[in-house]
Amino acid sequence: MEREKFYITTPIYYPSDKLHIGHTYCTVATDAMARFKRLQGCDVLFLTGTDEHGQKIEEKAKEAGVTPQQFVDNIVAGERGVLDLWKLMNISNDRFIRTTDDYHVLSIQRIFRRMYDNGDIYKGAYKGKYCTPCESFWTDSQLQDGKCPDCGREVHEAEEEAYFFRLSKYAEPVRKLLEDTDFLQPRSRVHEMVNNFIKPGLEDLCVSRTSFSWGIPVDFDPGHVVYVWVDALSNYITALGFDNDRYHDYDRYWPADVHFVGKEIVRFHSIIWPAMLMSMGLPLPKHVFGHGWLLLDGGKMSKSKGNVVDPYILARQFGVDALRFFLMRTFPFGSDGNFSNELLIQTINTDLANDLGNLLSRTVSMVGKYFGGTLPEQQADDPALDAELVTMGGGLRDRYEAAMEAFAPHKALEEVFALVSRSNKYIDENAPWILARDMEHNGARLARVMYNLLEALRISTVLLLPFMPESMVKALDQVGADAALRTWESLARWGGLPAAASVTRGENLFPRVDMDKALAALEAAAEEARKADLPALEFEPPSPEVEFDTFAACDMRAVKVKDCVPVKKSEKLLCFTLDDGTGEDRQILSGIAKWYRPEDLIGKTLVAIVNLKPRKMMGLMSCGMLLSATHTEHGEEKLNLIIVDDAIPAGARLC
Repeated sequence: MEREKFYITTPIYYPSDKLHIGHTYCTVATDAMARFKRLQGCDVLFLTGTDEHGQKIEEKAKEAGVTPQQFVDNIVAGERGVLDLWKLMNISNDRFIRTTDDYHVLSIQRIFRRMYDNGDIYKGAYKGKYCTPCESFWTDSQLQDGKCPDCGREVHEAEEEAYFFRLSKYAEPVRKLLEDTDFLQPRSRVHEMVNNFIKPGLEDLCVSRTSFSWGIPVDFDPGHVVYVWVDALSNYITALGFDNDRYHDYDRYWPADVHFVGKEIVRFHSIIWPAMLMSMGLPLPKHVFGHGWLLLDGGKMSKSKGNVVDPYILARQFGVDALRFFLMRTFPFGSDGNFSNELLIQTINTDLANDLGNLLSRTVSMVGKYFGGTLPEQQADDPALDAELVTMGGGLRDRYEAAMEAFAPHKALEEVFALVSRSNKYIDENAPWILARDMEHNGARLARVMYNLLEALRISTVLLLPFMPESMVKALDQVGADAALRTWESLARWGGLPAAASVTRGENLFPRVDMDKALAALEAAAEEARKADLPALEFEPPSPEVEFDTFAACDMRAVKVKDCVPVKKSEKLLCFTLDDGTGEDRQILSGIAKWYRPEDLIGKTLVAIVNLKPRKMMGLMSCGMLLSATHTEHGEEKLNLIIVDDAIPAGARLC
């Protein structure tokens, strides 16, 4: 009998030189789902990868002084790169695609031509608002406070020749797909997509660029490179061998059972991707699930915001399995979650150390103490005390399965830990230490109590394998469950363990964490990593020597800032009104708007060269120059005004 196929994907990640715990969230969830389906006996293909083209990569590579290919190779396959992180987090992906892979490049050129040949791609000119970090074009109505609605950064006008995909043509079938089926989950995402994007009117989509070259060339029109929508989204079928000879799995696994994606890219996966597939006459994926973000201090984790959380530090401090468990246990998968180190430690202590770890340790210890490690065949039931635990454990697999099939791993874990909690209560109700005082009369009853606890542990730990694969193998070793008792089929009923089950004492899998010590260690590790990651500073070399008289000719004076305002129609200039000690205001224009807010400079004492010949800038006269210090930090220019002690009077000469 052929096994059921299950194809699951994460989005392919845009290479980042600073990976954080948010990057692992979706992939750990996908990994848990893939492991669950394998446990069920399905033929699973789990795909992840990296999206490596685009203007941002080209610019970063230039800053780093390497080729774009060298840049992405280092980030993907280098130390602490994407592949390294997935290995750390025990991600069990079956395939990894890079959009620079030659087979993918060939497929994308063929896919682009398919849609062009059937009339859904045409040439035009694009003019609009563009966010370089997100590589997204936006209409004015989509901007939030004039900025990119996804990342909050500045956008700029962009105009270039481009090819367009007739996205508007598919507005109605996509709307019906979203509203009339369970294609997009959770349901709240449907209203967002329909109300924010489809009802206002879908615009045709720019699918090629000419302003940069780091991308897949349009093979029939040199100068154009395929834009991210076609390039990145199509990985889900190119990785199966669609329009290439690298793989031959398209007919086997497509359509995908589910794409797990972050909510910021739901639009691409639930509107653009289905429209592209409709254009090519291909089946649609069965589901797209848009999960929430991990938030830190109320905002999305982002390197640019300086609020990243290092998964390497967390994994080293608490263990990979504990970290994986925390991500899936603590946050409802479809919603945002507020991350904190305190919450991580609380979850480890409460669920893993106190509940599961304590249950395992106590049970194995008591079987060893009272029965030498192996239970006797003779056991005595007590329906009044056993029924609830047995019923709960016997039905756990079905409840767990329902939650996982609904893409709710947090609810599946709730079900497992309800049994763990009930088992701990069962110990208190039966008081094995009291039964053990009279083994002649109570030995058979004590054996049944121990058996029920071991069986509850077996069922719980098998169902926890997708979330904590290494730790749960060790737990199953301790409770004496052999390979046949670690299968999905073995969970169908209560009583899988043989009556004469044997245990093996093992390590404490989840020791309790001292909150204060752990937080101090995390802070120290983060500070050490921050210092190691400090970018090198670059300074311009000294200028050629000059005569002293040349230097002395510059009249440098202390000046007080009376007013400072932006210069109209200029993104760089600020206009200063200064007290230079002469009794008359002096006006100087300075190109420092990128680094300072005008209102922050009023009242400051600065240094100006006051004997420079006046010159006109943007229609205004500038009478002098303010002194500043400049350097380059990690490829970015930095500038600091020379601000001196306010006790220095206006007009005082520097010498």
